[in-house]
This record gives sequence, structure tokens and C-alpha cells, in this order.
Amino acid sequence: MLRYTIRRLIQLVGVVLVLSLLLFAWLRALPGGPVSALLGERATPESRAALTKQLGLDQPIIVQYFKFLGRAASGDFGVSNGVQPGDSAMEIFLQRFPATIELSFSALLIAIALGIPLGYLAAKRRGSWFDNMSVIGSLIGVAIPVFFLAYVLKDNFSHLLGLPSIGRQNGDIGATRVTGFFVLDGLLTREFDASWDALKHLILPAMALATIPFAVIFRITRAAVLEVLDEDFVRTAESKGLTAPVIRRRHVLRNAMLPVVTTIGLQTGALLSGAVLTEKVFAFPGVGEALALGFERRDYPVLLLLLIMAAIVYVLVNLLVDLSYALIDPRIRTR
Repeated sequence: MLRYTIRRLIQLVGVVLVLSLLLFAWLRALPGGPVSALLGERATPESRAALTKQLGLDQPIIVQYFKFLGRAASGDFGVSNGVQPGDSAMEIFLQRFPATIELSFSALLIAIALGIPLGYLAAKRRGSWFDNMSVIGSLIGVAIPVFFLAYVLKDNFSHLLGLPSIGRQNGDIGATRVTGFFVLDGLLTREFDASWDALKHLILPAMALATIPFAVIFRITRAAVLEVLDEDFVRTAESKGLTAPVIRRRHVLRNAMLPVVTTIGLQTGALLSGAVLTEKVFAFPGVGEALALGFERRDYPVLLLLLIMAAIVYVLVNLLVDLSYALIDPRIRTR
């Protein structure tokens, strides 16, 4: 298991380096470029030339990239000129990353808590009204755009349910900050009113963000369980008189979990892209909102850091998926 993990970590480093090079070159090729973003519309040819030389943009792209790697190794990704002018890109990421993790974790928790049990029940009751209605509901969940559902929840259900529609927490509470995770901070400091308020701010955006992961997890779980239920070893277990809970736990769910784990890992990475729209609609100050503002205001240092971090998170999630494979099916460790 240790050798398998080390091998995957080495592959991870290579993937991150290649991704960082591609992102660096892509951002440099965008229209306008960092010089136009910094100087604005009043730039003169002389000022553009001077700033281009000062930033080292007149050098070959590979030279610029290695200089960037040197600065990045010490945590220097540049200073924001649009999202939060004057703040370092790393500071912005550290401020906003807990918000996105909190939102994504809440959405994923909803998707898993509903998707796996409902997928299993739909498979066990194949062809019933419950199965048919569940399949139709999952298709609707996949078809509805995230931003549309977010606006529906914000404009209609916010007042109906009495839930906040913007931000992470009521500013009048004056909560103590410990970790940056507002719900957890309230629990750690025993400021339970602050924790409850942060949780209420999470409900609507988490519901909007969870719809597509829920629908996908439900459908994959249903398909995987249906496939396993038709296997000979399940019928053999039933003929031996094993109880339904034992068959479900030892034979059905364990063998059906590999594709479900894969789906959960992929959806976890995809939640970040969905969070861009959800955070924008609900004015949720996370990485997604910062990415949207970065593209809108051409904040290249912030964009580069956030995109690289998003890629690292995605790769790490896939590494965890691979390791979970090895735990669920030991045969994978030898491949």
C-alpha cells in the first residue's frame, strides 16, 4: 500500500507541473495581458514597454515560467490588481478557500446522503413507481442549470423558508474567527448562534450546488446495484439463508461501491466549477466568486494561483479515489 501511494504521489507532482505550465502559458496568451490590466486605458507605448521589461514579459515564456516557479516555491504568486487590490494572491486564496470547502462539503454531503440510499432503494424496487419517479427526478436534476436553480432558490425560497440569500454570515453577530470555517468556528468557541447562522447561510447555495452531484451519484448507484443484484454470488448468498442486511452490506454495497466512489471523486472536483456560478448568485465570498471577479477584472496573479490550486485539489481528490480503490479492492494495489 505504501509503495502504491508513493508511486501515485510522484505522478501527482508531474501532473501538477504540466498543468501549471499550461495555465501559465494560457493566461499569458489571453487578450490584453497583465500590462494592459495594470496600466488600464491610459497606457502609453512608453509605459507599456517599461512595465513589460519590469515584469520580465519580454523574456521567452519558458524563462518566465521558471522564474514564476522560483517565486511560487516561496509562496509569492504576485499581488492582486482587481479582486482585492493590494492584497497578495496567496492571502486572497487563504481567506476564501475555507468558504468554498465549506460550501462544497455541504453540497457533497447532501448529494451522498440522498443519492446512495435512494439509488439503492430504486434498484431494489426496479420498475416500481418509486423507481420511475426517482429516475425522472434525477434527469430533471441533471438538466436544470445550476445558476437557474440558484436564482429560483434565492428569489422564491429564501423568503418562503426564512433563509438568508447572500453572504456567509450575518455581520452583526461578531463571531470569533479561528479556522475560517464559520460553522466549525462557532462550535469550537461555543458561539452556537454564530454556527447556526452560518449553517443557515449554507443551506440554499448548498442545495443548488448539490443537484447535479446528487443526480449523478443516484444514477450510478442505481446502475451499479442493479448489476450486482444480477450476479450469481448474490443469489447464492440468498439461497444460503443469509439475512438481507448481511447481503446488502457484505455483497451488494461493497461490490457496487467502486463506480460510486469514482463518481464521488469526479463530482468533488467538478463542484469547484459549479461553485463559481453558485457563489456569484449568492454573493458567497469563496474561491468561485474570486475566479469570476478575476476574469472580469483581469486579475492575472489571482487567476493563476486559484486555477493552479483548483487543479491541485482535483488531482488530490483523484489520488484519494485511487487509494480508496486499493482499500475496497486489494487487487488494484498490484496493478
